[in-house]
Amino acid sequence: MIIFKMVDAAIKFAVVCSSNQNRSMEAHNFLSKRGYRVKSFGTGSQVKLPGPAPDRPNIYDFNTTYDEMYNDLAEKNPALYTQNGILHMLDRNRRIKPKPERFQSSAERFNVIITCEERVYDQVIDDLENRLKDQNEPVHIVNLDIQDNHEEATIGALMICDLAGMLVESDDLDNDMDEIIQDFETTAQRPILHTVIFY
Repeated sequence: MIIFKMVDAAIKFAVVCSSNQNRSMEAHNFLSKRGYRVKSFGTGSQVKLPGPAPDRPNIYDFNTTYDEMYNDLAEKNPALYTQNGILHMLDRNRRIKPKPERFQSSAERFNVIITCEERVYDQVIDDLENRLKDQNEPVHIVNLDIQDNHEEATIGALMICDLAGMLVESDDLDNDMDEIIQDFETTAQRPILHTVIFY
């Protein structure tokens, strides 16, 4: 049995992948169970899920609920979508929140935004840089590359929890961030990107 240590929830986290389905939702699940303040998002123009062939994905818009996606795929091919883990993933997702959310459509503000691939990191930065600046509040954007499969999503979520744990221990996040990222990069053994943008 895993015992979750509850944390001081002062830092507001966002986790972002492309479709707000696999990587960001697995991290959202892990972080929220540990008591972190967390939201998750996607940056894609549409939500894409694997289909019967690589060139035939299932495409939904961000207003489609996880429940509707689950029912659609369970009707189309229950054996395929059970075997590849998509129904299990959607079932988990619908227990966390009603539907995927698009980062570019959210006006919410965060202290730390963690992205799951470099392309998503670039999209988040691009979006934030084009927003109206009025508060001069910093937001740290950190990228940790995570492959988009179920196993890697779980490994990535555990790494994100480790990073979150290091961040909440800091008394001065803005000052300590570079050092924390450096320490985390050594542990994670994969390159980490980091930038600061102001709201």
